Amino acid sequence: MWFFGRKNSSGFSGWSTAEDVTHGIHGTGLTAIVTGASSGIGAETSRVLALRGVHVIMLDKNLATGTKVRTKILEETPSAKVDIVELDLSSMASIRKFASEFKSLNQPLNILINNAGVLGCPFTLSQDNIELQFAVNYLGHFLLTHLLLDTMKNTVLESGKEGRIVNIASEGHRFTYREGILFDELNNPLRYSRFAAYCQSKLAIILHTRELAKQLKDDGVDITVNAVHPGYVYTNISKSRLLDGSSDDMLCGLASTSKRHKW
Repeated sequence: MWFFGRKNSSGFSGWSTAEDVTHGIHGTGLTAIVTGASSGIGAETSRVLALRGVHVIMLDKNLATGTKVRTKILEETPSAKVDIVELDLSSMASIRKFASEFKSLNQPLNILINNAGVLGCPFTLSQDNIELQFAVNYLGHFLLTHLLLDTMKNTVLESGKEGRIVNIASEGHRFTYREGILFDELNNPLRYSRFAAYCQSKLAIILHTRELAKQLKDDGVDITVNAVHPGYVYTNISKSRLLDGSSDDMLCGLASTSKRHKW
């Protein structure tokens, strides 16, 4: 429709692709982590960051699919530096294991894109006995972010370059439970609503983003934290209803999915 083509103050519109937005940007020397990178927005984000020279570490529960995406990226950009690592955001043990192994490598981390998510699944508990949508969409990324935050701070100090954390939120945060976040009834199947639970997790993401951004600013740390609602992007997030745990949620803050690539 016509309004998707209207350019805003940034000079881009709803039809702009990630390649359009990053044209002329050189990311050589930067390292980015992208969760939910085996399909949809996560895959496109990884592809374009790699195209711009960023070292991309793709995190996903589905290693087989993620490996195929990595192979396609390398076929398009042979010089790209891309790794795929298994990570199950529904498991705190898996998150802690990855963070520990990553930090042991003493690699820099400039960009963290918390993209992965599940939507509308039946009431299910995670491995840690937490309602699945809240566990994957919010708590998993909360833990990952805070385990990697010192690494990001050190990278900022050593490189002199601003760090960036992008949390994928949603306008759906407006449609959570009437009480907001049901802290005392997260695991109550009698109160569970597939859609409200999803919106609840997105509200939690936004609140965390605002608080973390404030703390970093107050501490004088040069890391920006943003929550992004990218609009409605056609991806396979609905497959999360099958609990495959590998689907992504919306966009990474670069732009709409490239119309030239289908993941």
